[in-house]
Amino acid sequence: MESRAATILVVEDEPFIATAIAQRLSAEGFRVEVARDGLAAVDAAARLEPDLMVLDIMLPGLDGLEVTRRVQAERPLPILMLTARDDETDMLVGLGVGADDYMTKPFSMRELVARIKVLLRRVERATTAATQHQAEAPLVMGDLSIDRAQRRVVRAGVEAHLTPTEFDLLVMLASSPKTVLTREQLLAEVWDWIDASGTRTVDSHVKALRRKLGADLIRTVHGVGYAFEPPLESQ
Repeated sequence: MESRAATILVVEDEPFIATAIAQRLSAEGFRVEVARDGLAAVDAAARLEPDLMVLDIMLPGLDGLEVTRRVQAERPLPILMLTARDDETDMLVGLGVGADDYMTKPFSMRELVARIKVLLRRVERATTAATQHQAEAPLVMGDLSIDRAQRRVVRAGVEAHLTPTEFDLLVMLASSPKTVLTREQLLAEVWDWIDASGTRTVDSHVKALRRKLGADLIRTVHGVGYAFEPPLESQ
């Protein structure tokens, strides 16, 4: 995706911060649009179909959580959430409703750019993987079907709308049934993170998968990580 000018939608109501982010991302070669409130963000996401959204959690009108819900309901979109709060609960809720990553203000512009590039590389990698899996049949276990070519997941006949990160995490776990994968392994393979600072990010995305697909599919191995448990019908 970085071979062309990726479009970034920046949603931030503080003019100084919005301008600073937009200028830095433009200097990095991205196309940038700015929205200043929640409703404008939802409209801009539908109109622009951006490659990624940088989204402040505290906004006039709709807050960042509601923006995330509405945008992700329309189409999968990588979202990097910004928060001025130190409350970890807010961050975990943001990840739970569909954000892919978060940063707490104040933050380094260099780190922001690095996080954005990681997210875009993951999307590009997912697109390449989908092409490679085009001729493959869906991965079917019991009442669960994972179509890696179309990036669709169906359980018990009902399609689950997963974010790009949720889908990648599910595929990673389901590709090694009953094998315990550590949080560090998942961070490295799914998020491209080389340190363990985001282990709560993994936990939040697992919670989201359980909410959407059922609590029986992913087993917690306390102090270690997670293992995928195939549905009973396939055992």
